Amino acid sequence: MQLRGCGTALVTPFRQDGSIDESAFRNLVAWQIESGIDFLVPCGTTGETPTLSHDEWLQVIDLAVEVAAGRVPIVAGATSNSTNDAVAKAKEVAARPGVDAILTASPYYNKPTQEGQYRHFRAIAEAVDKPIIVYNVPGRTGANLEPATLARLTEIPNIIGVKEASGSVNQIAEICGLVPETFCVLSGDDAVTLPVIALGGVGVISVASNEIPAEMSAITRAALSNDWDTARKLNRKYLPLMQANFIESSPLPVKAVLAMMGKVEEVYRLPLVPMRRDTRSKLQKVATEIGLVSKPIAPAAAETHDFFVYENWTAGPRKIVLHRSSCGQCNHGKGRPTGHDANHAKWHGPYTSLSEARTASQVIQNVLIRSECKCI
Repeated sequence: MQLRGCGTALVTPFRQDGSIDESAFRNLVAWQIESGIDFLVPCGTTGETPTLSHDEWLQVIDLAVEVAAGRVPIVAGATSNSTNDAVAKAKEVAARPGVDAILTASPYYNKPTQEGQYRHFRAIAEAVDKPIIVYNVPGRTGANLEPATLARLTEIPNIIGVKEASGSVNQIAEICGLVPETFCVLSGDDAVTLPVIALGGVGVISVASNEIPAEMSAITRAALSNDWDTARKLNRKYLPLMQANFIESSPLPVKAVLAMMGKVEEVYRLPLVPMRRDTRSKLQKVATEIGLVSKPIAPAAAETHDFFVYENWTAGPRKIVLHRSSCGQCNHGKGRPTGHDANHAKWHGPYTSLSEARTASQVIQNVLIRSECKCI
């Protein structure tokens, strides 16, 4: 089996009560396939897999298989930092009908040596008869899978590829020079998909394709077809989204955009929490500029000049910050940063002019820190 093109590292939608939103997930998978995605990867990191129970992990994989119905390959995530547990998970998922391959990451937290990583992946591969994609993401696992170790792993027949997310183009270049031509080198980072393909890679396991499956597929196919003018043009347009998807820990931004698009509810499981107001505003601006989200209706002229003062004494001295009403943090005097509550913070205003708001801010009592938001 050879995977090629653009595969989506699927998010896992949740309902407000925290349960898996099967309907939203089915619709997402169907939309991905209809948009021309080449393969699907349920239960990777983007799917918040560390927070899924064992039964939920299998449930998500089974749903992806059911909706795909053989139209695209399913590469199921199965990772653990215990080799025995990783082997057991690989065996279990390999037995699921419709699973075509397994994605498994380097053991996290343990920080194994190169030999330890080699033996870990070898044990998994030897335990199953499914193709294995190893996943190198040292930013999350704390252990880099070095090119020489990966070259050793290519000698194991059913280890057929790597999702490379080291962030090092030099390392990717070295890998492409060491592994057999039939070995699948897949980018693990949307923003370097074109360099990876130029060096000999065959595609990407993508976060951005959750939001733009047709466009990421088009970028990847153009590059694989040596249509670099088209690939570069599309890449330039969508690069801001690829970058914005990591403005906070993934999958926070991609889920937020999907919620803006009406595809999922913006619900996460702890330890993930909703995005900060300032980064959400930046993300929404990017999504709007590339046409994923409709531009918000401009407020009436009378509202554009309103100002508010936010007083906060959650911790430390009392502080006030002056905002325009249209600022994402203010939201016309209704905004409240994460962790702030009505008993320790309040809005003053609206004030019809900046000078009026500044005057008002100077007479608020017991304030030690006075400042103005960047929106002023």
